[in-house]
Amino acid sequence: MGLINSGAGTSRTQKFYLLCNYALIGASSSCIFLTLSLRLIPSPIGFLLIFLHVLTIAGAVSGCAAASGSGRRWYGAQMVATVVTAIFQGSVAVLSFTVTDEFLGRLNSYVREEEGKMILKLGGGLCFGIFCLEWIVLTLAFFLSYRSFVEGGNGNNMNGSAKTAPIKDDELTNWPWPFQV
Repeated sequence: MGLINSGAGTSRTQKFYLLCNYALIGASSSCIFLTLSLRLIPSPIGFLLIFLHVLTIAGAVSGCAAASGSGRRWYGAQMVATVVTAIFQGSVAVLSFTVTDEFLGRLNSYVREEEGKMILKLGGGLCFGIFCLEWIVLTLAFFLSYRSFVEGGNGNNMNGSAKTAPIKDDELTNWPWPFQV
């Protein structure tokens, strides 16, 4: 079972979740192109920046698949990966805004310094946007998963289901004295 109960119609929350994931894919691919425009491929830090954006894209794609598919197998791993990439995206955004000169110097870019600063700040702004979007996606995924759990879509009605039968008054009056309300 995915994040959404397949028997129910598409909710606004699910649509907004998918829209946020698509925005994550677009922003991450834009960050990849900004990183490539800095000509950072020979440097290991440039490769790690591109790898971070590829991981963000992979997390967003798996989130879309979890929302529309029927498998819940990788839900926990996808959420952990999203948290980790969000933390790293936020770190890159902070680095690109606070210590732009030093960060650009360690990147070993081949572009002029003024243009590199501007490109790095544009990438930092996108990284900050990605950071915010990933936390929105995490919150929406939690709401969708919780709603699916409450609706009883977890496949078994063992003690994990939140739906319960109504309690009869007879069951409440048979308790010993200290527990009666």
